[in-house]
Amino acid sequence: MKKKMLILTALLTALMVLSSCSVLSASRLEAMFRSDAESRVDSGESRQETETRADTVTISREEYERYRQFSDMFTIMDAANKNFYQETDPDKMIEYATRGLMAGLDDPYSFYYNPKEYAEMWEDDEGNYVGIGVMIQSNMETQVCTIIRVFTGGPAEEAGVQRGDILYRVGEDLYVTASNLQEAVDIMRGVPDTDVDVTFLRGGEEITYTITRRQVNVNQVEGKMLSPDIGYIALYQFAGECEKEFEAELNRLSGEGAKGIIIDLRDNTGGWVDQARYIADLFMDAGELCYLKYRDSEEHGDYLTKDGKTDVKLVILINENTASSSEILTGALRDCAGAKTVGVKSFGKGIIQGVFPVGDKGAGYQMTIAQYFTPGGSAVHKIGITPDYEVKLPEGDNGMYSFADMERDVQLIKAVDVMKEALQ
Repeated sequence: MKKKMLILTALLTALMVLSSCSVLSASRLEAMFRSDAESRVDSGESRQETETRADTVTISREEYERYRQFSDMFTIMDAANKNFYQETDPDKMIEYATRGLMAGLDDPYSFYYNPKEYAEMWEDDEGNYVGIGVMIQSNMETQVCTIIRVFTGGPAEEAGVQRGDILYRVGEDLYVTASNLQEAVDIMRGVPDTDVDVTFLRGGEEITYTITRRQVNVNQVEGKMLSPDIGYIALYQFAGECEKEFEAELNRLSGEGAKGIIIDLRDNTGGWVDQARYIADLFMDAGELCYLKYRDSEEHGDYLTKDGKTDVKLVILINENTASSSEILTGALRDCAGAKTVGVKSFGKGIIQGVFPVGDKGAGYQMTIAQYFTPGGSAVHKIGITPDYEVKLPEGDNGMYSFADMERDVQLIKAVDVMKEALQ
């Protein structure tokens, strides 16, 4: 597992502590604080003697005031445990309270993972799971969930699912939105050789497929020589060991005579920034991938590149789904490696999230921690990257091509033309 920043906010620390001990209402906390202080005065006990008593925990006034912020939550939990008409599940209530804390940040990229979700997130990152074999992009504003990749040789491809289909319903009654997408994904996963009914919208028409779940092995990189001196690498996601796959493909194509490389980041919604730095370093000398602005500081040393690069010309393909780490890589190679960009304006996700473990039960959370800027100082968030050569898809074209389709993919055809000019 890659090295991750370990940052734990004071608020979540407080909640973690509370969730691992008996729940006390504010009134009981105050009574404990008051009676404990009085007992020390009346009995003449020393602080050390008091703090070692097995049935008493002494906290500072500052800590007490911090816990007291949760008094309403404790009061409601006590009321539910006492008065709710069915047996309560305290662990579930605490989980949803934690989710509520993250929701209070009003940021669609910051959220809590329960232990099951956290384990599945890492499973996704490794690229091996039992499911139907699609990549889904959710739009938190429209709530629409779109299929942006159908894995080659997977169950969904065999059933007939296409890139651009909208995920509409899973099973009989789960109508899919961005908010309940994880629930839909959980249903589409499962035991190998079992079936799931999935309904898509295509051109306004509902299409239902019965798809057999099986092991899906996700390849993050594909490459091909398009001409004797032009190589093409599609990078689908910054996950698994994509940086090593990319380097191996670059070395193969260079060995076959490639003097220019077209990097396809269309529909790549991002992933680990460290992997973007590794790939950028293949084409950059000493410098930085991007710089970060935290709440109270600006940092220029987090993602550095070193001297030594592959001497090739670069063209990068981007589209409206190119986001996050893909935009970081695009901006760095544009600013520092002379890359030209082709396609349409990118998504505009110019913020970085950290993924952190929390507690002792295997849970975790993701939180936006910084905004990034390209090495040249360009902001990306809610702006995107405008390509040097804008090429829109023809009306009705959903981009569902075969790999490296030089007959129908107008954006790739333009990228080749730009590369030929660069190589002259």
